[in-house]
Amino acid sequence: MKLLLKFGAILLAVLLFSVGGLYGWARQAVAERLSRTHEAHRIDVPVPMPLTEAELAALRQERSAPASEGAEVSADAAPTDPLAGLDLAAIALERAQARGKHLVEARYACVECHGKNLAGGVMVDDPAMGQLLGPNLTAGEGSRTKGFTFADWDRIVRHGLKKDGTAALMPSEDFVEMSDRELSDIIAHLQTFPAVDNVVPPSTLGPLGTVLAALGKLPLSVEFIKDHQAAHAAEPPEEAESVEFGGHLVQICRGCHGVSLAGGPIPVGPPDWPPAANLTPHESGLASWSFEDFDRVMREGKRKDGQPMKDPMTLVVPYAVKMKPVEMKAIWTYLRSLKPLPVGGQ
Repeated sequence: MKLLLKFGAILLAVLLFSVGGLYGWARQAVAERLSRTHEAHRIDVPVPMPLTEAELAALRQERSAPASEGAEVSADAAPTDPLAGLDLAAIALERAQARGKHLVEARYACVECHGKNLAGGVMVDDPAMGQLLGPNLTAGEGSRTKGFTFADWDRIVRHGLKKDGTAALMPSEDFVEMSDRELSDIIAHLQTFPAVDNVVPPSTLGPLGTVLAALGKLPLSVEFIKDHQAAHAAEPPEEAESVEFGGHLVQICRGCHGVSLAGGPIPVGPPDWPPAANLTPHESGLASWSFEDFDRVMREGKRKDGQPMKDPMTLVVPYAVKMKPVEMKAIWTYLRSLKPLPVGGQ
């Protein structure tokens, strides 16, 4: 018996030493990974972007119409620019802020990570995975974006890079297809939020998160995005029930549903999250679904059988209900155009 206990103690010591060694290696590997610098392009886009030629033409037409029917214009009157006296910069800002508000409230869930007042929030808080905190985006004390140029916003949002070139934990793979105008509009909207003093501590990885990150099972956006020098689209696709517009909108779904949108285990998130659903028109996905079924899931959070959806899909509903009908139908049009794949297929 004594020999058996001694052997058990030795085995336990070896196991603990191995686990401790693995964790030590993982911590060092992750530290090196997060301290590595990366290169990405630097671009300059105004905030807000100026009115387009189409917008200017519409304004001219609106203001050049006679004040009332039967109005007479003297033949000797010198032609005047209908836009004379208008503060075009103010109009551009107002429109950009309105578009940005819709983007933040219906498509890009900034407040889920950065808090309703954008002064900081919680992305993940799990003892095993870690505590991933959304930083303060306001101009108050503790701001991580104070003094940001458009290039700084571009690198953090669409490339997952901090100002010093090191990797951020921002899920930028969801936003890499965002157009210049959309990012400019979002920045214009975010700048309307009051300054809040809040110093958010750095994010930390737990034991499981550390090991997964060291083994490459917890991908960083900067590594996931293949080309950091590629130009972004200046304008988003035209709003229409089209495959092009729908494909633009579903980019934010790929973080959970996978690049192919065929679903499977979600790489980042609490262990109790169920696998992401297959969104392709496969028999294991949406083959038997109608648009009404899809719309119900998105806007009401209820499955085809009427049962409530589980996290993280419950987090989507408050944003989906604010989508325009054309946005929802465009997403459906795109999903129906996909190659049918089994769950997790590529």
